Amino acid sequence: MAEFPMPPFDCAPGLRLSTHEKVSQIQLQSLERRQQQLEQMLERLERRLWFTLYGVAAVILTRVFQSFLAVN
Repeated sequence: MAEFPMPPFDCAPGLRLSTHEKVSQIQLQSLERRQQQLEQMLERLERRLWFTLYGVAAVILTRVFQSFLAVN
């Protein structure tokens, strides 16, 4: 079973080109949907990486600041 049910369409020898076009269109829509999902996943991953980087930088700056306070 397909994840998304496809609409039925006629298939006869005279309709092969039309059928092929419909199948190609369905495949293209599926690829576009998957590409959008991958782009969203990459955006979320990038956001997480930046948050991690900012967190590490904040910890380092905090320790540097604490060491300056401890010296004085």
